[in-house]
Amino acid sequence: MSTSGKDTADESASERHGHRLILSSRVEGTPVFSPTGERIGHINDLSIDRDTGQVIYAILSFGGFLHIGERFHPLPWSVLKYDPAEAGYVVPLDKAQLEDAPHYDRSELAELGGRSHQTYGERIFDYYGVYGPIPYW
Repeated sequence: MSTSGKDTADESASERHGHRLILSSRVEGTPVFSPTGERIGHINDLSIDRDTGQVIYAILSFGGFLHIGERFHPLPWSVLKYDPAEAGYVVPLDKAQLEDAPHYDRSELAELGGRSHQTYGERIFDYYGVYGPIPYW
């Protein structure tokens, strides 16, 4: 129960599953699942707005073998929902939908937050917009 005397879903989930705040090092490497429970990748990195401190994207590592052919999918943070039973994040996409999503190789990721960040952002939010994320700019 909170100090205000009200119980909320967020508070009770935090109490049951640990801290409400989490270190980025604990998020990196966390598996990502489709709604049917298929593991489709893992969180490789986070993209954080330097001014607001808000996590904008979770960078999902998908495909490849031994880092060859690996693709990185910036997913708007609001698309991911943590599932304690899976000990991972669930996204409202299956593997085929994710294959069609905007993705980049490692060298292209450096440009994600650069001068053309809004161009990248528009492409990303256009794709994921049907799942509810609101552009950050």
